[in-house]
Amino acid sequence: MMTRRLVQLFTGLAMYGISLAMFIRAGLGLDPWDVFHQGLANRTGLSIGVVVIAVSFLVLLLWIPLRQMPGFGTLCNAVLVGVFADIGLAVIPPVTPLAGQIGLLAGAVMVNAVASVCYIGAGFGPGARDGLMTGLARRTGWTVRFSRTLIEVTVLAAGWLLGGSVGVGTVVYALAIGPLVHLLLPRFMVTATRAKTAKDPATATC
Repeated sequence: MMTRRLVQLFTGLAMYGISLAMFIRAGLGLDPWDVFHQGLANRTGLSIGVVVIAVSFLVLLLWIPLRQMPGFGTLCNAVLVGVFADIGLAVIPPVTPLAGQIGLLAGAVMVNAVASVCYIGAGFGPGARDGLMTGLARRTGWTVRFSRTLIEVTVLAAGWLLGGSVGVGTVVYALAIGPLVHLLLPRFMVTATRAKTAKDPATATC
């Protein structure tokens, strides 16, 4: 059981980083946090992978006043997504025909969805950004939906101002990722994590 959970964890994190590279190469827009990451990368000259890692650990500092505790998966997430994003960018070339961009975008959404359910199903703790969302909701009494919307609108606006890519891919991701994760998640939930997730939905964030 533990072996399966670890395989799912590391597979999910690798796929998540690769999906980020696919979104970037598609050139049609990124999800809100990655708009922010790309904007920072453009401004600092750092690779997007390095920026993802740095932002992850900065966000983890915000967990302290929220009294959130990182799990093993949280720390792995903070490092490995950025590492695999840079690997993906090194091996996936830019795509210029619109049909190729659309195909790559669709593939990126699917890879991201599978990556998310692998990570969630492994049950090793939320990622830094989702832990911020659930911790903020818990401490303020806001709903998780409101907390997520507030955070993502903020980072999207900041990323756009920094030059991050906002486009049709941003909208497609926002509309598609929730239903896809909902559809796929039951197939990837490890038995040992089902009861924990049902008891505390905050542990099911990616």
